Amino acid sequence: MYSIGYDIGSSSIKAALVDHKTGHCLDIIQEPKNEMHITALQNGWAEQDPELWFEHVCNATKRLLTKNGILPNQITSIGIAYQMHGLVLVDQKGNLLRPAIIWCDSRAVAIGKQAFETLGTNYCKESLLNSPGNFTASKLKWVKENEPEIFKQIHKFMLPGDYIAFRLSGEINTTISGLSEGVIWDYKTHSISKTLLKHYGIPETLIPTIVSTFGTQATINNKGAQSTGLAVGTKIAYRAGDQPNNALALNVLHPGEVAATGGTSGVVYAITDNLKNNEYERINNFAHVNHTFDNPRIGKLLCVNGAGILYRWVKENFDVSCYNEMNSLAEKIPIGSNELLIFPFGNGAERMLKNKHIGAHFINIDLNRHHKAHFCRAALEGIAFAFVYGIDIMKNDHTPIKVLKAGNDNLFQSEIFSTSIATLINTDIELYNTTGAIGAARAATFIKSNKNSMDTLSNKNDFVKKYTPKKELKTQLTHAYNTWKKELNSKINQTN
Repeated sequence: MYSIGYDIGSSSIKAALVDHKTGHCLDIIQEPKNEMHITALQNGWAEQDPELWFEHVCNATKRLLTKNGILPNQITSIGIAYQMHGLVLVDQKGNLLRPAIIWCDSRAVAIGKQAFETLGTNYCKESLLNSPGNFTASKLKWVKENEPEIFKQIHKFMLPGDYIAFRLSGEINTTISGLSEGVIWDYKTHSISKTLLKHYGIPETLIPTIVSTFGTQATINNKGAQSTGLAVGTKIAYRAGDQPNNALALNVLHPGEVAATGGTSGVVYAITDNLKNNEYERINNFAHVNHTFDNPRIGKLLCVNGAGILYRWVKENFDVSCYNEMNSLAEKIPIGSNELLIFPFGNGAERMLKNKHIGAHFINIDLNRHHKAHFCRAALEGIAFAFVYGIDIMKNDHTPIKVLKAGNDNLFQSEIFSTSIATLINTDIELYNTTGAIGAARAATFIKSNKNSMDTLSNKNDFVKKYTPKKELKTQLTHAYNTWKKELNSKINQTN
């Protein structure tokens, strides 16, 4: 028997087929082949049609079944991971009222800032564990203020993963983890934040029914079966946002464990059982997939907006054929890149830098000494140092780090990048061949989030390699990092 895991991204939909007995991934399908379109009607806006997500889910499912010769009744359960913080609105009949306002849309920033000032530091810090920010609740408030006729018609609002589950089953529900990513969850009362809803003027009736992150959340109905090729009654057995789900895929479930990703942006996602937070304006705090009131598990999420985007930019603009060549060139240059420094912050405002737009910078360029290889090395070091800078913020936020786990992607495949981080934070980095879709598929095979079952989510064959701190490089790397950090702090102080 098998399960399917979906990863609902803003660029594409991925679907993974996993064997129940072994946990082995048999196949992964991506739809569409080209990136999905994002509509930006105004600067800072970002919208998508949720029906496109569902269309690609259906196409990916049919391809998986046909390609692998799997019968519909051999799929017993599915899991859904999805792009976080989105807003989907439907009326009483389940019809979409407008395009989804997705994660990278910034129209509600001012609304969240005003809410933070009105609700007060103590409530936001101690009950929400976050500033309301530009998250789902604030986006819904924007609709209330700017599209009142649409707001009046809302039956329920949903996150992207909730909508996919609804289209498959006809049932509208969500999870505590999902509500926490919308900053609608009160950790003190372990309930929906009535204080925030009252401030925004949002009726509690608009919130979907809350179900467990694990277990039977709904079953596929006739329409869902006809659209996907799956069998009626197939269980929807797991749902989580992409970053909590990526952590689960890496078996990051307990305090001291940290998941990291190195895509266009970089993410550090650390698990803690401590509800205290000093850095709620720079770090987001969400209920992890195994969070309960009696056994809290908080995922602290820190984002480095400028990460892989710089890595790719250097490769493309310095005429480097591939990332392996880039790494080989960088290895010829000593630690510190002969004083060439690069700040990778060229992908928008950085929340970890208190929402300042630092930009990407190349510092100390010497036209007589520096060439392509230096830029390759300085780029890898600059991104690694940005991760370390963020991890230092994490450590200041009641978050000890015992091990860091990451997928086997381009950045973490670099010896320079991974060894630099491991040595500077004095922590092992473990790489695994897994993805969000695989994690969602495996999670769908578990009835409840008990420790014994969840700790087997990571297949032993997923492990690729480990980077360990190198004592012999510590002094040189620390000097290079401190030089980089001194320049960054100077730049931060100059930026309004």
